Amino acid sequence: LERRVATSVCRDASERRADRRSLSIRNPRRPPLPAAAMNRDFSPPRDRTLDSPPVPADGRSAERSAERTELAALNDRFAAFLERVRALERQNGALRSAIGRAAAAPRAAGLVRGELRGLRERLQRLGRERERLQGERDGLAAELQGLRRRLEDEMQKREDAEQSLVLFRKDMDDATLSRLELEHRIELLMDEIGFLKKLHEEVLEVNAQSPQAQAGARMELQQPDLTAALRDIRTQYESITVTNLQEAEEWYKAKFADLLDAANRNCEALRVAKQEMNESQRQIQSLTSEVDGLKGMNEALQRQMQEMEDEFGTEIRSYQEAMGRLEQEIQSMKKEMARQLHEYQDLLRVKMALDVEIATYRKLLNSEEGPPRAAAVSSCPHPKALSGGVGEGFWWLLPPPVFDPPLRPAWRMVLIKTTVLWDGKVSALPSPKGLTPPQWRPSPFSNELDPTNEAAPPHRLV
Repeated sequence: LERRVATSVCRDASERRADRRSLSIRNPRRPPLPAAAMNRDFSPPRDRTLDSPPVPADGRSAERSAERTELAALNDRFAAFLERVRALERQNGALRSAIGRAAAAPRAAGLVRGELRGLRERLQRLGRERERLQGERDGLAAELQGLRRRLEDEMQKREDAEQSLVLFRKDMDDATLSRLELEHRIELLMDEIGFLKKLHEEVLEVNAQSPQAQAGARMELQQPDLTAALRDIRTQYESITVTNLQEAEEWYKAKFADLLDAANRNCEALRVAKQEMNESQRQIQSLTSEVDGLKGMNEALQRQMQEMEDEFGTEIRSYQEAMGRLEQEIQSMKKEMARQLHEYQDLLRVKMALDVEIATYRKLLNSEEGPPRAAAVSSCPHPKALSGGVGEGFWWLLPPPVFDPPLRPAWRMVLIKTTVLWDGKVSALPSPKGLTPPQWRPSPFSNELDPTNEAAPPHRLV
């Protein structure tokens, strides 16, 4: 649209320069149109009447310069309108980028939700691992308790065995002493019995032989033999006692060796149990430290997850607030764009009216060389990119041209009706604000109508 408008402006400017050159060559004494005919509200000039004389030749340069000044001002306004359109397009680009950023916010929220989902899954895996380790720790703790109970039972059994061993040693010593004493008494009694038997036999023999003298002599003769016999018996019993003592000592040593072997076996079992208990304690300590580390890691992950949830929640809320603000700004920008588009359409209508005015002046300037006749403008195309509405024609009051030789002055009434093509539909250009059809009265100079007569009916030239 800008390129088309710029092309049309350049084309109009070149045509105006060519027309000016041709007019200055063909009709150098033709006065230019007054600047009053190009009012901003498109109203007819108020300082010209039907009785006004033609413009003198000495004021042509001033009027021409005024016309050029007016055209330059119109071109400046058109350039300002184009700059405003560019600014609006830049604003539209900024709004599109803001809309793109606002649309990218849900993707960021999806990434955040995926990260949170991964952290939750990792936390669940750590929770299951922690439960498994806690189960293993409980099993090892139960096994350790069983080993401790077993160790206590073994230690109690060892103490009982040691106490029993001490009692057995004491009982064995007592029994050995009692046995030795009884054996010694038995031996003494046996010796005494044997001695008494022998003595009784001898007494019987002596009594059987009687006389008493012989018996007394025999007794005296046999006394040394009894002492030797007693000595032999004592020696024999002492040898028996030594043998018994040796046997008892050997039995005691064997029994003591057996008890020592049993005690050594119990000590070895106790040492193995202590080693197992120490190993279990080390495993329990390692598992406890691992569980504590997992608990710390779990707490750290939970804190990190909570911090991330808070942070991402804050970011999501800020994104949502930013999206809300952007949506409000988009709505306000849409309203502003609609308003500016409406203003642009109004300005475009004004520009088209100015183009129509310039074209009309060009037509009238070109027609001044021929006979006086009414000027008409048929149509003015419009780009299809704009959506337009239905307008209506407007009235225009133009001064008559100056002829050489001068003719009788007369006013001509011209109705300029502009047809615009919008979106493939033909519609009329709306009239500028404040433009009303003039009232008419007959002119004293010609058969034309005078605009100062209020009773005369309107007469249109198309």
